[in-house]
Amino acid sequence: MGSLLFNVLALSTLIAAAGVVVNKNAVNASMCLLLSLVGVSGLFVALESYLLAFLLLLVYAGAIAALFLFIVMLLDTKGDARPTLHRLPLVARVLAVGLVGLGLVSFAVRGQLASSDLAKVPAVGASLKLYAYQLFTTYLLPVQILGFLLLIAMLGVIVLSKRFEGLEDIK
Repeated sequence: MGSLLFNVLALSTLIAAAGVVVNKNAVNASMCLLLSLVGVSGLFVALESYLLAFLLLLVYAGAIAALFLFIVMLLDTKGDARPTLHRLPLVARVLAVGLVGLGLVSFAVRGQLASSDLAKVPAVGASLKLYAYQLFTTYLLPVQILGFLLLIAMLGVIVLSKRFEGLEDIK
């Protein structure tokens, strides 16, 4: 049952991630990103890492993806015609596809990763209390600063993309 659940969640996550890359419509790409994050959260639940699954849903799916979605809807972007392929991006794409292919071939040749001794692996949630304590005491200021930086970046995107009437006469 665990293997079937993992395969279903992994396949749905990969399909949603491919939808992010392939979609021309930014709203649909944002929704696919949200589905991909939910799939990754499901994988964390399957691994019995409930705190990480909750934090992923709360922070990324609940805040970041929703923020992307609202910004995209606020900016009212339209899928323009695709630009022509220039030489450098074409070379970069071929190189990226080649590296992914090389990774897949090397993984197929070498086989699976070596399994570790389960007796040496700590119990799930053994240091969860310490993790939460560190997050809410030591690292609280950096997390808050990062939140403010994301807010400032969102406001900057909105201001830079706003069309002001009457500025065409200045040119």
